[in-house]
Amino acid sequence: MDKVDEPIVRQVPYSRDGLTTLKAEGKDPVIDKFLLQYPTVYVIHTDKKSANQVTVYVGETSDIHRRTIQHLVDDPAKRADWASFSNDRNAQMIVIGHQHFNKSLTMDIENRLMLYLSGVPAVKQLNNRRTNPQNQYYTAREKNNIFVHVWEKLHHINKVVFPVQKVVEDSAMFKASPFHALTDEQLSAKEQIFDHVKSALGSKEVGQLILVEGEAGSGKTVLLSSLFYELATQLDQNGTETDAPVNKLSVYTLVNHEEQLKVYQQIATKLGISSPKDERVMRPTRFINQHLASDTPVDVILVDEAHLLWTQGKQSYRGKNQLMDLLLRARVVIAVFDKHQVLRTNGYWEDQQLQKIEKLAGENIINLKQQMRMQASPRTIAWVDSLVHAHKVLPIPKDRQYEIRIFNSPAELQAAIKNKKSDNENGLSRLLATFDWPYTQKGKDKPKWYVKIGSWRAPWNLELPRTKHRGNKDIPWAEQTESLEEVGSTFTIQGFDLNFAGVIIGPSVKFRQGRIVFDPSKSCDSGATNKRTLSDNSKVSVANELIENELNVLLTRGVHGLYIYAVDPGLRKALLVAQNVDSSARDLPLVAEDRRKYKTDNNN
Repeated sequence: MDKVDEPIVRQVPYSRDGLTTLKAEGKDPVIDKFLLQYPTVYVIHTDKKSANQVTVYVGETSDIHRRTIQHLVDDPAKRADWASFSNDRNAQMIVIGHQHFNKSLTMDIENRLMLYLSGVPAVKQLNNRRTNPQNQYYTAREKNNIFVHVWEKLHHINKVVFPVQKVVEDSAMFKASPFHALTDEQLSAKEQIFDHVKSALGSKEVGQLILVEGEAGSGKTVLLSSLFYELATQLDQNGTETDAPVNKLSVYTLVNHEEQLKVYQQIATKLGISSPKDERVMRPTRFINQHLASDTPVDVILVDEAHLLWTQGKQSYRGKNQLMDLLLRARVVIAVFDKHQVLRTNGYWEDQQLQKIEKLAGENIINLKQQMRMQASPRTIAWVDSLVHAHKVLPIPKDRQYEIRIFNSPAELQAAIKNKKSDNENGLSRLLATFDWPYTQKGKDKPKWYVKIGSWRAPWNLELPRTKHRGNKDIPWAEQTESLEEVGSTFTIQGFDLNFAGVIIGPSVKFRQGRIVFDPSKSCDSGATNKRTLSDNSKVSVANELIENELNVLLTRGVHGLYIYAVDPGLRKALLVAQNVDSSARDLPLVAEDRRKYKTDNNN
């Protein structure tokens, strides 16, 4: 890390007296120059000490004295959040300065503070009116180092509002925050979507579809979160961009995944987008039932994990296709979709159905290709891709960025994952498994469910009693302390990141005659193994495809590494051999686009 000058951070009461105190400190020429004359970033927060109770505002200004007077005198009459701050006698203001601060750098630090504070459990409400990531400027290269020093000083001032940086980075809310700086690919996609939404708002059409496609870990969720925030806060019903639209868009985010739903609900509540009286995040079935097709359509629906939408009816849903029902209820639907993450027969898409939705989207199909989750070389990513989709066990590449290890027992795998707990860089690591052992959440007197292999066993996800702290029930499974002793499944981990993923590949995945094969008879997921009734009324098994997708979801969770134990002796032996073979001795595919070729080879 390059050395940078220390930032200047001062906390004073949020009041005229506090401002007087700050000005008095201005007798120090350094304080006078860098806090009172230079551009600054500031944080105003209430002083509640209990979890999920703190309200925070983050801003930047070229004149902290004038800006604070405006907040104290003018803003309370216009906005409830400022009135609340004024009525809190214990509210505090922290002013941050640095000798290299300019407008662009202060806006970047402001945005970074919003990003991190959106992942802090103690922060109930986070106020700001924009996202401010900047492009290149003179001091941009110092941004990361300055922020680390800023956060360290903030942590020293208040450990509740500003926890240890790594702890925040491991939270699901941080990872799904709309304040991440987007890649060029994501920015291009966002601009395309914004342009289409603006155009669509000018027409009276209903059911315009935008598809965002991409493999697991390609940054789809961050893009959708950014779109949700900006559409809800910066665009009016005429498609005009403004910091505080009067006629805001009616924007909803829908997801069929329970763990992801919790995260979006917390983010939307924290940022003031959703409230109990005006819910903007919910399950698709609930939205469909609340909004009849004959009602006035909402403006925009965003669907994360759209591959989990149902394509046939079930007890709680009487329709035939949730995506089609959503198109009847919105002017624009933005659907994030990956056909390789469909896991249940009730969400299975036939080829003609996929072709139909792609035709509906027309030119509005955006494909994200950059791998954002796995911090691995192209050869390593291609190795995982080949294992899952080409059904080949190739020599494991040597990769300085990403560790793949094969284990000879589940106990050794579990111990390795637990050892990551004390590693500050890789603490959020969990054990996962294919759904090859019985499990159900239903029934008051249901037995405890375990993943059992020989004499070793560990409870399935959500089986252990949960402690009542920090709103534990609203924390995603992987972040709960108890989950370190459990085994996760696609139902608790899909859509989330782990630093290291330890995956038990169960008996439904075998190795025979030099290739991976699937054995649906060994799967305990009836939602994947039950036959699917197709549009021509024929009943077919799509279990092989769905088990492959399950393997894809599990093996792509790790940011820094993947640890594997295979129950099938043949597969375990093949993986152990692959671990010890010099990968440079054989050519490995370099890109995931080779999958089609592999599929063709394997089918011949």
